[in-house]
Amino acid sequence: MTHDARSALLAAALAAAGRGWHVFPLRPGSKVPALHGAKACSRTGPCAGGHVKWEQRATTDPGRIRAAWAQAPYNVGIATGPSGLVVIDLDTPEHKGKRDAPCGATTFAALCERAGHAVPATYRTRTASGGTHLYFTAPPGVRLPNTAGTIAASVDTRAWGGYVVATGSITPGGRYEALCAAETAAVPGWLLSILRPAPARAAGPLRLPAVDGSRAAVAALEAECAVVAAAPEGGRNVALNRSAFKVGRFVAWGDIPRHMVEVAFQEAGEAAGLTAVECRATIRSALDSSLRTARPREAA
Repeated sequence: MTHDARSALLAAALAAAGRGWHVFPLRPGSKVPALHGAKACSRTGPCAGGHVKWEQRATTDPGRIRAAWAQAPYNVGIATGPSGLVVIDLDTPEHKGKRDAPCGATTFAALCERAGHAVPATYRTRTASGGTHLYFTAPPGVRLPNTAGTIAASVDTRAWGGYVVATGSITPGGRYEALCAAETAAVPGWLLSILRPAPARAAGPLRLPAVDGSRAAVAALEAECAVVAAAPEGGRNVALNRSAFKVGRFVAWGDIPRHMVEVAFQEAGEAAGLTAVECRATIRSALDSSLRTARPREAA
């Protein structure tokens, strides 16, 4: 890589830091963090007190940035959480590897329309694969999680625990480029309500809506909803998917209406701390899969 190209990447890192965004180096020509992982950590330098991950090492300090980019032509990563950012990642069908996959820009526009709003005007970039990143500022003190396809098909978000590749970075697929010079807008309230995790609920018995079904189906639904509501952080979505799949066979057999199962699991999932949109997507996917694969009652 030429000296001019390396200088351009340094300038891109400094420009992002100048906006208050915390940056860290990505491997040259790659989207992978250049910083060492926990297994390779020598527990020296910045890690003398324990391994420090890329999110904690990301910085806005021009001196540290110049020192890092003097070593190699690193691409530029932006740690979205420390930067106070929420970035909407709109994928293309090609990026998903399926021609019949939905276009993220199209599904996000449809989501905005259903919410009664236009697609928000904010700073945006084109990714190397032809997708789009929409940058928003998060409200102070709010820690939003990453999401993957729960807002809409082919629409992901990057917040705490996530990062995006900054403009000026170059991968084999192409260059990351700014599409507009607009300021970064705040996350719209309607979108924030979708992304914000459900507040923790007071401990107590889970109250499910009245369910009309066979005794076995209702008992299975109540038991699996209790499993979901008690699931630990980090395993809640998996528990919801597994439990909804199990109960799906009763729907396939006609023992219980699907909409009642969906309402009950929605209540259980939100009680566990999942967002409403995460619950809906997981429940729908699990039940669809269960209905496709359910064996006849006599073979079960």
